[in-house]
Amino acid sequence: MAKERTTGIRRRWMTNSLGVVLFVVLLAVSAFSVAMGSYYYATMSSGLEAKAEYVVEFFSGYRTRSEYYQHVLTYVNNNFEGKDEMEMQFLDANGSIRFSTFGLAAFSSPNTPDIAGALDPEDPKTTPWTGNDPSTGEHIMAVSCPLTIDGAPVAAVRYVTSLRLVDRQLVTIVGLSLAVGFAILLLVYFSNLYFVRSIVEPVAGVTEITKRIAAGSYGIQIEKQHDDEIGDLTDAINDMSQRIDQSEKMKSEFISSVSHELRTPLTAINGWAETIMNGEVRDAEDVKKGMGIIVSEARRLTNMVEELLEFSRLEDGRFTLSIETVDLKAEFEDAVYTYREFFRKDGLELNYRDEDEEEEFPTVEADPERLRQVFCNIMDNAAKHGGSGGRIDCAIHREEDWAVITIRDYGPGIPADELPHVKSKFYKGSSKARGSGIGLAVSDEIITRHGGELLIGNAGEGSGCVVTIRLPVGGAAVRT
Repeated sequence: MAKERTTGIRRRWMTNSLGVVLFVVLLAVSAFSVAMGSYYYATMSSGLEAKAEYVVEFFSGYRTRSEYYQHVLTYVNNNFEGKDEMEMQFLDANGSIRFSTFGLAAFSSPNTPDIAGALDPEDPKTTPWTGNDPSTGEHIMAVSCPLTIDGAPVAAVRYVTSLRLVDRQLVTIVGLSLAVGFAILLLVYFSNLYFVRSIVEPVAGVTEITKRIAAGSYGIQIEKQHDDEIGDLTDAINDMSQRIDQSEKMKSEFISSVSHELRTPLTAINGWAETIMNGEVRDAEDVKKGMGIIVSEARRLTNMVEELLEFSRLEDGRFTLSIETVDLKAEFEDAVYTYREFFRKDGLELNYRDEDEEEEFPTVEADPERLRQVFCNIMDNAAKHGGSGGRIDCAIHREEDWAVITIRDYGPGIPADELPHVKSKFYKGSSKARGSGIGLAVSDEIITRHGGELLIGNAGEGSGCVVTIRLPVGGAAVRT
């Protein structure tokens, strides 16, 4: 199919371009041929007219017809030059040839339009004519000029020449013009063939590679041959292929991670449930401990399912916000106080600092449930990935029209090459901590829809990670 399409492109391109060039060449050759023919014929006609008028002026000086006829006969027989190139005729008032340099045409009547124009009784004038000789059929040019003797019209002088050599010359010129036009057509054909091939072949290669990508060969790259639009298309497809490959790898890692995350709590729940059900644990403290593990793991499963549902809503466009006026500082402090007790059990110290304690903190237009989801998600991440530092610092302050929240851990931080990808869905990087890899993607979308920013960076080499949340204060627009 790709070959048929590229062949179709080549055929359409060649047909259209060569059709236009052929039309232009034929038009140019036709115009040139007509111009050359007109030039040759006009030049010959002017020359014949000049000769005829000269002879008429010469013979108009005679006073009698007898004197005229005597000198005409002498002129025709002895004084006329150019007999091999043209014929000079003297016609009477009836249009019959009285004298001719060829002799054979005497007393015949050609009856051509030029003779009628020269012998017109009302308006006699020098008249040229081009056509076929009525007696021989030869292609000729004739010029007839009226002649008067002593003020009275006597006849006409007519020059006749064959156009055989001129026509042959014009045919040669037209043939050379056609040859040049054909050479131009060939040049255009081969140049277009090369140009189209330089487009069609890369397109065919791109089509073949895209088929392989569609068939599952993600990550495959096309060799870039030209730095032009085809090269830009190649770069775009290579980037698409690489992104699809990365996306597929992240999805595979996500499935594997989620499967592991689900298997671990389910194993604990099933194990303790079967143990308790079978009566293998009789001590009340052990039963309480087992039930606590079941509840804790069930809660973890619930949180994971909720996170997956949030991501599903985000992907299919069902993710919405319920906007209201929110005391951001109070919401954040509630989250801090809630997590402080949880972290203390795990040996983590959670510190909170209000940098604008003496000032009234402004409200924001936001969805409080979504903001709490973001706070919890980031604090969980700080504990999972930076808990080895034993300490997490939280702070809130105002910067002009922005409310700024920072959460910092003192763990190993994030590798520099992973920082640009940490908010991408399914991305977990080199971290071995539990998680689905979609929490930060959901959090980033929530903050973005509030018109804010979620920034993630390192506090310093080996000094942990800092997450900064920036939200507009007052009546900022929110994208729902």
